[in-house]
Amino acid sequence: MSPLVEARQVTKWYGPRRAVNDVSFAIEPGEVVGLLGPNGSGKSTIFRMLAGYLVPSSGRIEIAGHDVVADSLSVRRVISYVPEDAPLYDHMRVGEFLHLMANLRGLRGQAAKAAVHTAAERLDLTGVLKLLTAKLSRGFRQRVSIAQALLANPQLLVLDEPTSGLDPHQVIAVRDLVQSLAGSHTVLIASHILPEIEKIASRVMILLDGRLLSADALKEKAQGTMLRVGSLTAEGTFRSLVSAIPGVRDVVVESGAGPGPRRYLIMVEPGAPVAGEVAAALAGAGVVISELTEIRPDLESVFLDLTRRSPRVAA
Repeated sequence: MSPLVEARQVTKWYGPRRAVNDVSFAIEPGEVVGLLGPNGSGKSTIFRMLAGYLVPSSGRIEIAGHDVVADSLSVRRVISYVPEDAPLYDHMRVGEFLHLMANLRGLRGQAAKAAVHTAAERLDLTGVLKLLTAKLSRGFRQRVSIAQALLANPQLLVLDEPTSGLDPHQVIAVRDLVQSLAGSHTVLIASHILPEIEKIASRVMILLDGRLLSADALKEKAQGTMLRVGSLTAEGTFRSLVSAIPGVRDVVVESGAGPGPRRYLIMVEPGAPVAGEVAAALAGAGVVISELTEIRPDLESVFLDLTRRSPRVAA
């Protein structure tokens, strides 16, 4: 099966600033993919290029086999994009706005009416269809924005920070909606809330300074292992004993200082079984340990580790 979305060596310059730097990725039909990155990392720029709002400075993007530059109208028929602060026409009632958007999507008459009804039911908007959009709360405005994006049953739904500013109940509602779309739609979603992305997405990409650090951080999470070791041994001695073991990537002090007990975290290369070797090396040197625990990192740990190892952070 061909990817629904394919980006090849995409770069975007804003004058002298490179917002997206040689990014390549593919998204399969039916996937829910999260895009993580701090503010200014290039997430919104990538979304706008996918939607045809911006043109890549170099590289190529194809959606459903259509080039986003050369065949932008075909791309816009299969994609819906909801920016972080989606603008609504405040002088229009919710139902009027949704019917207008349905018409702009090429739906007329009963087809438009049915699409609006389905979207309103799905987003729990039936009780506010006669209200002015200007009177809506932040949560309802976000629901209306997502509803209009679903009117034409798009193959690809792009959501930029859809839970930003929502209360916990609204966040759960958006999460449930995205999960219900998996399989029947392809969803690309950006968020700052790592636990939410971990619950929603089947795959997570991580972006920093316009560069793609990982195309599948959840896979790295599944493969990654850390060892937590408790010991009275000084940091320098501990490092010298452990760092030389094949498969050990790094050693950091998790807690403790001075002459008291410490807890160390040993970062391990994916798939490297080093727990026995660590225990043997420490025991052979007469080091007494109070704890040796194998732990699996969460998505936050993977994110922090990848960004910590990036050239920019090191610099």
